[in-house]
Formats: sequence, C-alpha cells, structure tokens
Amino acid sequence: MLFLLPPSESKVRGGGSLNISQVALTFGALNPAREQVLQALEALCRDEAAAIRALKLTPKSLADLAENLSLREAPTMPALSRYSGTLYEAIHSGLGGECAPLNQDAWTRAKRSVLIQSSLFGLVPATDLIPYYRLSSSSSLPGLRLADVWAPAHEPVFRRLDQGLVIDLRSKAYAALAPVPSDVPSAWVEVVSRESDGALRALNHFNKQAKGLLVRAVLMAEKAPESVADLAEIAESIGMELRADQSGDQLTLITAQVKKGDLPR
Repeated sequence: MLFLLPPSESKVRGGGSLNISQVALTFGALNPAREQVLQALEALCRDEAAAIRALKLTPKSLADLAENLSLREAPTMPALSRYSGTLYEAIHSGLGGECAPLNQDAWTRAKRSVLIQSSLFGLVPATDLIPYYRLSSSSSLPGLRLADVWAPAHEPVFRRLDQGLVIDLRSKAYAALAPVPSDVPSAWVEVVSRESDGALRALNHFNKQAKGLLVRAVLMAEKAPESVADLAEIAESIGMELRADQSGDQLTLITAQVKKGDLPR
C-alpha cells in the first residue's frame, strides 16, 4: 500500500551538504520533465516583477526569488522533513504537537510507502533529498503549463508502481497535475467531520491535519496495512472512521476531533 501526499507551501530552509545536482531522485523517468520545469522556473525568477506576480510573493517572501535561482547548488534534506505545513506537522508530532518524533522504524516504512508529489520535482519518495523552493500547483511559468508537463510524464511512472493500492491523499489541485491512471488501483480520500447531531460535514483546513494524523498512525503502527480493512483499523485506533464506497475508488475519513469552535474564523 502506497500513500500519495501533496507538498505544502510552507517549507523548512537549509539542509545538508549535498545539492540537487549531487543526489539521484527516484523515478529517473521524470528527470526530463523535472529539468523542463526547473528551467522555466529559473527563467521566470530572472524577471523579478513577473516572478512576484506568478509566484504570489509578498515583501516577506521576496527572498524566495534568490532561493529559486540557486536551486541547483542549494542544500537538501528529506522531502518529508522539508515540508512543514499542517499535514506534515501532524505526521511529525501528532495532534497539537504533543507526540514524540517519528522513530527509525517509521522512517523506514515512510521510505517504502510514502510518496510526495511536488510541483517542481514531481513524484518523490519521502526520503528523497530536495532543496527549498517556491512553486505551487497554481503557479504560471513562461511558456509552460504544469499539468501539460506532469500528467503525461507521470502516467508510465504510476503504472510501474507495484506496492499495491495507492491511497491518494492529495488535494484536488495536485491530483489534477498528475492524475493516477484509471487502471492503477487507487482510492482518493475525502475528510469529513461528524457533527453532534450525527451529520457529516466536509472539512477544508482541518482535513490536512486529519490526513497527517492518519499517515502518522500508519507509520507508527506495529504492522503496515495491506488492505483498506487494515487501514480502517488503524484509523479507528486514533478515533477516526474510514469508509469505502461501493466501487472502492473513494474513501471517506470521518473525524470527530474537529469541533465547530476549532474552525478558523
């Protein structure tokens, strides 16, 4: 079973001594597309005014221009550590940041079973080394549409995955960049919360937290899940419920951990 995650807009800066030119990213078939997107991003960032508009930069994030222009020499770190948004905070430290960091066994399982789809590097395993960058699924690059590059490049890569069912935890925007082919066994996950009256309500911001908590539970479980039933048991162990529709193509993750008073105003 594989878990497919989106990246996050927020990222940790810095890293180790190796740069992207010195590491070999997994799924080498994506390298031509990676180089195409990287060259387009570099070209964009040489025009400061255009880059500010396209990347939606604020005065506080202008340093990201220089980061993008030095990507090839920048320090790298594991992708699972690079991203620091809500989903990743939940993976690393649980609800409210109160849990211990992932142990070595969890990292080993993540290496085998967690894939992250970057808008710049495409599909990468959790432990692949990547630099800090600024590029989102909605960014416009000169003469290049991200979906036109990533969708065809990923299609054969997805078909070569052989670790079983793909649990697609991506946002709709990232799923649209590189759809999982219909003949590849996969299930897309929707997150809802159960109201006090029993009604189910779709979540926005807090769906990332719920997904992160589920992935953390998978990584820390005694045994890796091999079926949706196994995954449902893991969800139940952290107070959630996982339901599959009749086709098996969609899973609903139900959480009671988010209350109305917890929602952003």
